[in-house]
Amino acid sequence: MKISAKGRYGLAAMTYLARNYASGSPVTIVSISEKLGISKIYLEQVFSLLKRARLVNSIKGSQGGYQLSRAPREITPYDILSSIELSLMEETAPAAQEKMPELDRALAACVFTPLDEAIQKTLSSVSLDDILTAIDKEKSTESLMYFI
Repeated sequence: MKISAKGRYGLAAMTYLARNYASGSPVTIVSISEKLGISKIYLEQVFSLLKRARLVNSIKGSQGGYQLSRAPREITPYDILSSIELSLMEETAPAAQEKMPELDRALAACVFTPLDEAIQKTLSSVSLDDILTAIDKEKSTESLMYFI
């Protein structure tokens, strides 16, 4: 599995929206772009996919922007990546289908299907809330000062 820049930016932008979820105020693409250093045009493409997947709501007007469509604890990286990545769980091409189809079936059963299931389980077991907690933990370890 390979996550594209678009997928990574989508995760980052959704985490940023999750951080601002409690305020109830929509967040503009421009502010996300400035805060995260991601191209505004690129974010517009990402948000069109997130909106189509109903992970965000868009609010029009001068006070408009984007908001999460549901609470951060209810949105997983799997939700986000599967709406952005066209081939998140791309089917593996056969290795020896013509000469030895049983090898391909065995590889699928023993390797590829369990791997896909493990990836989906891992991405579904984490929420945006968990990511926010990890960010806070990282910030607190950065602020520690050591004196010798």
